[in-house]
Amino acid sequence: MKKQILTLAAASILLWSCTNETKKTSDADSTSKTEKLDSTAKTENTAINDGHNAQNSLDWNGTYKGVLPCADCEGIQTELTLNQDMTFVLKTNYMGKDTKFPQDKGTFKWDSTGSKVELIGLKDQPNTYFVGENKLIQLDMEGKEITGALADKYVLKK
Repeated sequence: MKKQILTLAAASILLWSCTNETKKTSDADSTSKTEKLDSTAKTENTAINDGHNAQNSLDWNGTYKGVLPCADCEGIQTELTLNQDMTFVLKTNYMGKDTKFPQDKGTFKWDSTGSKVELIGLKDQPNTYFVGENKLIQLDMEGKEITGALADKYVLKK
């Protein structure tokens, strides 16, 4: 009987020490992962200029479509075509108000980072877009990212 109790006690201690070691290893792994994430976050917040940007790395030219939020209508049906020759065609339709699809044509320019385009000549409406992989994200009137509940609605897709 004493041998069974001693064997059971030894097995319990052995299992407890293995579990404790696993926990220590998990804590160390978790700390290591956190440090890696922190360093990645620091890298992401710091602009790295490796020569690659949307202008020279993405297939940005083409037609992008979507329905953007509207304060006094059902939405703004939008179609924006960016051409390789730095010209654009912007078609908009205020759904529920307009039956026509007016066009704005003109030229655009890239910002110094090569990640945003500005449609030249548009007045009284946002004219700057962040260029992503097969999408354009409309920016506010000051060229900054739109935040809030509707932020994900300001996207035009190719």
